[in-house]
Amino acid sequence: MIKRITIISIIAVIALGAALFFTRSLGDNTNDKQANQQPKNSSSAHEKEEVQEPEAALDNIFELAKQGKIPESNITVGETTVDNVKEVWGEPDETTNTDVGLFLNYPSHDIDVGITNDVVTDMRSSQETVTSFDLDTIKTYKQPDNTRYYQDENVNQIILVYDLSDDYVLKWVFPKPANDSDNPDVDHISLSKEINEDGVNGEKSEDAEESDDSSGDVGDNDMSLDEKIGQMIFSGVNGTEVTSKTKNIIKKYHVGGIILYDKNIQSVAQTVNFLNDMKAVNADNPHPLLLGVDEEGGSVTRMPDRVKSLPTSRSIGELNDPDVSFNVGTILGKQLQALGFNLDFAPILDVNSNPNNPVIGDRSFGNNANIVSRLGIQTMKGIQSEGIISVMKHFPGHGDTATDSHLKLPKVNKNYKELSKLELKPFKKAISNGADTGMIAHILLPAIDETYPASMSEKVITGILREDYNFDGVAITDDLTMDAITNQYNVADAAVQSVKAGGDLLLVGHNPDLIATVFNELKAAVKNGEISEDRIDESVERITHLKAKYHLSNEQTQVPDFQSINERVETISQKTS
Repeated sequence: MIKRITIISIIAVIALGAALFFTRSLGDNTNDKQANQQPKNSSSAHEKEEVQEPEAALDNIFELAKQGKIPESNITVGETTVDNVKEVWGEPDETTNTDVGLFLNYPSHDIDVGITNDVVTDMRSSQETVTSFDLDTIKTYKQPDNTRYYQDENVNQIILVYDLSDDYVLKWVFPKPANDSDNPDVDHISLSKEINEDGVNGEKSEDAEESDDSSGDVGDNDMSLDEKIGQMIFSGVNGTEVTSKTKNIIKKYHVGGIILYDKNIQSVAQTVNFLNDMKAVNADNPHPLLLGVDEEGGSVTRMPDRVKSLPTSRSIGELNDPDVSFNVGTILGKQLQALGFNLDFAPILDVNSNPNNPVIGDRSFGNNANIVSRLGIQTMKGIQSEGIISVMKHFPGHGDTATDSHLKLPKVNKNYKELSKLELKPFKKAISNGADTGMIAHILLPAIDETYPASMSEKVITGILREDYNFDGVAITDDLTMDAITNQYNVADAAVQSVKAGGDLLLVGHNPDLIATVFNELKAAVKNGEISEDRIDESVERITHLKAKYHLSNEQTQVPDFQSINERVETISQKTS
């Protein structure tokens, strides 16, 4: 009996031990599985995978877009027909008719499908796969080819535009940031393709280019000759507030733009009020004023005392950091937008190759054409990203001069081939990267045009800028009241020659009393056949398109607080010190 009890006890102990071993093993395996299911804490390598996930997701979205597709959809923009869409998704919950065609609304898929001529030309997606990104993430992943804006009574949007292969255009649409610290999430994306016979994109009713295309050419046929000629004049003004003479320049001569210099700027409030008053005078004109200023940072700054100015372009060039340059551009844009300006005569794309240059110097990013190109383009894009027109200057390059064109006409004895290797490189690259506007320098290039300086030369403006570089943006002259011109020409005659050469905007900055003379001389040149009205229309179309693209308006600006912008300037200054 005792032996039997002993045996049973031994068996029980063995069984209990086995059970405990099995339980422990099962627990260990369970813990291992749980550990494997916790990627955030498993290893540093796994943490890297987590960081890379957004980039991989964006890679996928952009790669699909190049094929005309968006995530979680078998529709191909430019190929799929409306019948194909309905076969797969059924009848839409709702249809929306716009001035550019029909949109089929499928809220269960978070997709709207734009139809033109029974073919899908636009898809707008608000799926979680795209709305999980924010503005900074998209811009960090890939700088946009263009940044546009759209605003109506319901929305105020910023749109990052990416031009893809095969004519596809991908847009990331966000609520416009209210301030520097605001980093909004994606509202939706839009993938579209130009397939219409007239080349018009299938999207206009929502994004910024709607206004670009719908009003870019507004009124050429409805405008009088006087109004057209006025649009081609960019005037300076006297004083620090609107006078009867300024009102006359705006109302009678219909000028397209006004530039302010430091003599016109006293304080933040005065500048805002001055610009607001000019907008009010121009309120009846369907074409808002271009309101410009030379704000480069460094030695060329027009900012009021309360606004900190950025460091010189040379110091930015020494950093040679494209991200810093883009940030500089955004700061310039924010400064101007806050005051009520809509155009900045910046950045300088001159390569400072001549150490004896008395007028460019530290205004340039340096003497290396590649650095000037890279940093200048990023600054340009930064300015544009804030809804401010950026003017690249001074085409075809003012860097290799030993004369100040404010005082005398500089001469550059280089031929076209030599200029192409250095001076012209930044401008050519900027044009291919979305430059809207370029300033033409008062420089004589005898190897190209023995008679006229670049600002009056058909060989330079039409031959090189338009035909060779395919620039169809707005070409504006440097100030025609500078001594480089007035020492040799009558300002009105120079203006006429600039238009004949292909120029669009005539800057008459430091002597507004000459506006009437320039206006009358241009009008007479059209009347006597020296300049065709078609030639005038070409320039007016470019100018009004530019104004529409940037949504210029006569809306009044509130007096701003510059503290947050000044803090960003200080950050840049610390990097360059």
